[in-house]
Amino acid sequence: MNGVRVEADKVTGVAVVTLDRPQRLNAIDLDTAHELKETWRALRFDDSVRAVVLTGSGERAFCTGIDRDVVVPQPSSPYMQDDPLLAVGPKANDLWKPVVAAVRGMACGGAFYLLGECEFVVADPTAVFFDPHTTYGMVSAYESMLMAARMPYGEAARMMLMGTAERISARRAHEIGLVSEVTEEGEALAGAVRCASVIAGYPPKGVQGTVRALWAAGQAALAQAFAQAPSLIALGNLPAEGQAELFGNRDRTEPRTR
Repeated sequence: MNGVRVEADKVTGVAVVTLDRPQRLNAIDLDTAHELKETWRALRFDDSVRAVVLTGSGERAFCTGIDRDVVVPQPSSPYMQDDPLLAVGPKANDLWKPVVAAVRGMACGGAFYLLGECEFVVADPTAVFFDPHTTYGMVSAYESMLMAARMPYGEAARMMLMGTAERISARRAHEIGLVSEVTEEGEALAGAVRCASVIAGYPPKGVQGTVRALWAAGQAALAQAFAQAPSLIALGNLPAEGQAELFGNRDRTEPRTR
């Protein structure tokens, strides 16, 4: 089964890109990572699509990051790490059409590679945001860097450092600016499509230039931060077996949502 589904409305000019692995909480395996990359690059050439909505299938999750069954062989050097999620976002694939995220359920960990490259987020009241890295002995590097560009520093730091013990509700995410709108339950996708349809109705070159300008405002800082990420991860991550042990012995108490 394909991990990504694309539906384009030629009338409105909006394409809906759906992560379609609900049985895995829309976690990204290597095939899905490749499909996302191909999807963004194909949308660059489709002039009938002028705005995009990114969402996840099912009610439980938008995306829970990389699939835990994925094995990515790594070079021994900390300067040459392979991260399959670095190329899953629209900006990483040179797509400068606006992308609006519609989030329902969990968005955590590697989901921030995607949310960090969307223009804004529309959330269902059930949406929750958290980052499990530190809980399982891993450095939250790229995720933290992307979210620090979207949230007040203290909020980003709290989310990344609290790990699985705490989740940010849709309401709180809206208060701190991570989410631009909280809809009625079940209406996040419709709300995101409504915004995208308005944007798609404007002259595309002006819209795309504005997207490029907005990204340029923080791109230099992100590039400098990203350059440090491989060595930080190499220095701080537990070995894979240590991570697996922490995951296997994880606290299954319901986390606090704020």
